[in-house]
Amino acid sequence: MKKVVKLLAITALMSPAIYAANTAACVGCHGQNFEKAALGKSKIVKDMTKDEIVKALKGYKDGSYGGAMKGLMKGQVAKLTDKDIEEIAEAHGKK
Repeated sequence: MKKVVKLLAITALMSPAIYAANTAACVGCHGQNFEKAALGKSKIVKDMTKDEIVKALKGYKDGSYGGAMKGLMKGQVAKLTDKDIEEIAEAHGKK
């Protein structure tokens, strides 16, 4: 039982660190609050809905979405899980 409690505690503490690692690359181009048009070409993420962000990130990942930055974004999202994508969309999409 102690091992389970320790594992749950570690997981809870690591979740913010994992989320931060998943968004660190995003902030470089999209801004700290996702308020920038990355390289002057992208949509402003904070103005997108959660569903739009999920669709875009999954589309970049599978190659079915994107314009000028499609190749760059495919590499950025390649390691994101569906859960990562949902968390990013929940945190940064319009409600």
